[in-house]
Amino acid sequence: MSDPANSELVGRSRELASLEAFLHGATPDMPAVVLVEGAAGIGKTTLVEAFLSAHSEVPTLAAVSTPWATGHPFGVVEQLLGSAGTARHPLGVAHELAAAVTALPGGKVVVVVDDAHWADLESLQAVTSATPLLDRPAMLVLITTSEPTADVSPDVLELLDRLHRHRLCVPPLDASDIRTLANRIAHVDLPAPVAHQLTQHTAGNPRHVTQLLHEVDPDAWSHWQPVLPVPRAVTASVRSRLTACSAPARALVESASVLVGDPRFADAAELADIANPVEALDEAHRAGLLTMGEHRGVTVLVFPSALTRAAVYRDLGPIRLRDLHEHAARIVDDDSQRLDHLAAASPFPDPDLADELDRHAVHRATVGAWSAVADALIKSSRLSADRRMREQRLIRAVDALVGTGNLPQAIAFAPEIESFPASPLRDAVLGYLAIQRGRPAEADLLLTQSWSACDPATDPATAALICQRRVLDSLARWHGPDLVQWGSRAVSLVDPSDPSAVESAAIMGLGLAATGKTTEARAAYDHLSATVALGAQSQRFEMARGWLDLALDEPEAARQELESAVPTAFRMGSARISLWAQAWLARTQFALGDWSGAVTTVERAARQLEDVGLDLLRPLVHWTGAQTQALRGNRDAAQHHLRRAAASLHDYPIMFLPSSLARAQCAEVEADYPTVIRALEPLTRLQPREGVDEPGFWHWPDVYANALVMVGRVDDADTFLIPHEERAAARQHRSAQALLGYARGRILGARGDIDAARAVFEQALQHLDTLPLPYDRARVNFAYGQTLRRAGKRREADAVIQAAREGYSALGATSYVLRCDREIKAGGLNLERSRVSLADLTPQEQAVTELVAGGASNKEAAGELFLSVKTVQYHLTRVYAKLGVRSRSELAAQFRNDG
Repeated sequence: MSDPANSELVGRSRELASLEAFLHGATPDMPAVVLVEGAAGIGKTTLVEAFLSAHSEVPTLAAVSTPWATGHPFGVVEQLLGSAGTARHPLGVAHELAAAVTALPGGKVVVVVDDAHWADLESLQAVTSATPLLDRPAMLVLITTSEPTADVSPDVLELLDRLHRHRLCVPPLDASDIRTLANRIAHVDLPAPVAHQLTQHTAGNPRHVTQLLHEVDPDAWSHWQPVLPVPRAVTASVRSRLTACSAPARALVESASVLVGDPRFADAAELADIANPVEALDEAHRAGLLTMGEHRGVTVLVFPSALTRAAVYRDLGPIRLRDLHEHAARIVDDDSQRLDHLAAASPFPDPDLADELDRHAVHRATVGAWSAVADALIKSSRLSADRRMREQRLIRAVDALVGTGNLPQAIAFAPEIESFPASPLRDAVLGYLAIQRGRPAEADLLLTQSWSACDPATDPATAALICQRRVLDSLARWHGPDLVQWGSRAVSLVDPSDPSAVESAAIMGLGLAATGKTTEARAAYDHLSATVALGAQSQRFEMARGWLDLALDEPEAARQELESAVPTAFRMGSARISLWAQAWLARTQFALGDWSGAVTTVERAARQLEDVGLDLLRPLVHWTGAQTQALRGNRDAAQHHLRRAAASLHDYPIMFLPSSLARAQCAEVEADYPTVIRALEPLTRLQPREGVDEPGFWHWPDVYANALVMVGRVDDADTFLIPHEERAAARQHRSAQALLGYARGRILGARGDIDAARAVFEQALQHLDTLPLPYDRARVNFAYGQTLRRAGKRREADAVIQAAREGYSALGATSYVLRCDREIKAGGLNLERSRVSLADLTPQEQAVTELVAGGASNKEAAGELFLSVKTVQYHLTRVYAKLGVRSRSELAAQFRNDG
């Protein structure tokens, strides 16, 4: 029963727990019959063996079905009983089986039928009939089965479908499981990108993964590989089936393996040059080598697995491979595919083809399609006869790989690039790679060398490229003046449509805004929106403008821009830019109160980060995950994100700032204000300060000042807050003024000036009046209520805290809901009726109250008053707080009484 290929049980804790539950749930009156299913090699047998090993005290009867024993009646039952029974009818054999099970010691018995799709029909009928005949023990029947092939009996399949009461599907392994498996089998610490590559290559099938780990030199797994090998068993199986096919069917399968993706049936048939392609496809389908699908109304060919396709392709001889690729180059429509086929057909240097690939790369670069650029330049480098040209093209290819976010492959080429003679382009590309890996000192050294060695007058293209890398370095250092300076240089050196100029212009608005020049920043993006090309280049612009919109209190606009910048598939965009967009999209969703969306975005981006190894963005992505999970009360999840977000002062500020904020915000949830101060105090010493203190980009001053007040350092908080308040007022930045206002209210309350504190808190809420920022509003109300309660204004505090509680509850911030409940309880009141009357409400609040008290929904009230639903909700929350009511029914009652 053991499958050596799956001897290492990894990633099956959930499935084992399910089997445990089935065993405990089995009773004498209700045997548990479980169908354990999954693809061949997925580890069903290993899972069952591990389960049985953990329950060695439970008596077990086991049988393994085989294709060659299918026609032997009661062969499976003979294995279960240990000998042939006397009865020759399914019902009689069922009685013998039931008697044998009943005679076993203990209260439970497990019966296993492995590979039951190969079982004889009579045995399955006997097992089916035996379960209701049991006298005493509780029985768990485990039946493992794989996807059936054409030679499996339909009667067996029908019986299996009726036999089970429960179904347990064994899923593929994920990349994390495969890393664990590699460590156990090959003693290799598999890099995360390689693990993801291997997962896709094998579809997470542990048998195939295990075979490759045994067959491939362990050293080969330590770095990214462009093409992964195929297990020998898969190669032999595919070769055997292909050899048995007719010549036309083989030609069709081989042609399909050469074409890209799921090729059009018509293209594969033309490439195969066969008279009856439908008959050939039918034969290939019956052999399990190809099947037919549909994509956008076009018939395509689909291989059953990536391994099947790879096995066919890798088994093609050199001449056959050359001929197919040359022929394919003549029939495909896409120019990129044509060049790919020509390159694949050319084992030796071909300067003319190399030049054509280079020109194609230059053309694709104009629209920022860096993945296509990298692929073309790698091929061009290989086909170049001149050494210097070969090196230059490979350097440019690595630059494009970094641009698209394919760091694993770029890092794989890095040692070769480092061995080339020093040059401005070489150092600029290595510096670019260092930025993405979050290594500021290394990046600065390389970019400084690169700029010093470059003459902009004679080589403006390289100079502009270096400037664009400096733009990214300045962004990572969050230094607006440098960003604008280097960006302006890049734009002045080359044509405005040059990729270096476009990318620099897309980021320059952030540099302007980081130094307070928001009007200029908006104007720059308005101009750019009218000139930037559609496609990959627009992705840069949308990401940057979305980030700016979020910083300038326009989160709804930010969400639209950032959502547009996330996809990469349809415009050959950059995974690197997509990850920037996702990091800020998560912040935007958090700000808008869409916390479930924020968590989903973080989880998706975190998985992609593991694929590309982009350390620069790791803290930025995990910051939102840490804060959201902490507010939701999920401490373990928050700690996971905090660990992933860790960064130090030696890292780029774009890494250290979100890392510090994540630690501070998680500590604030726990009311651990000394830790908040320790996390944020280093930010007070960061240099330069322009971007760090600019309102809207990094909301840290209010968190820091609030913590200072809470530990009794009121004067320190006052001194710290003044310049931030002055800057926010000068910029007229509403959310920054609101958040700094609640910290100022804390200070005034701590000094006993409750009237001034009340005025500041009310002003803070007015700043947020028309902004869709529910968490910030709840945050101000919470601080307001706490301050009122500590000043002895218990009734007023109770109402404001209740408003905060409603805001937190709507967001799912359970940590603060509990804190609000404690505050309300500590106040000693239960929201007795407020003495405030309807006449004390603002006209807008009175209008909302009249409609809601009359039974209108928030949406209906919004339509009647020409307001947004969020504005109605805001006014309603204020009304509840002022009147001291907690529900629509209480509001209606007071409206009737006062009316």
